[in-house]
Amino acid sequence: MIKEKLLEYYKSHYGEINGALIGFLSAVLMLIIGFFKVLFIAVFVVIGYYVGKNITSDKDYIKKLLDKILPPGKYR
Repeated sequence: MIKEKLLEYYKSHYGEINGALIGFLSAVLMLIIGFFKVLFIAVFVVIGYYVGKNITSDKDYIKKLLDKILPPGKYR
């Protein structure tokens, strides 16, 4: 009974709950390891999310990205 109520509450307020948990986790990490280390981790998480999202939507994303970065034909 309580589990269903908690699940229903989470479904109706998932944005607020997830935001609070992310904020709490960020604050604890900043206190433990420092601001710039947390910022470094956050930047790479965002980059990883962006690349992963593009890979799932476009299978040739890595080839296109490497063509932009490296001279053509160097990685094949």
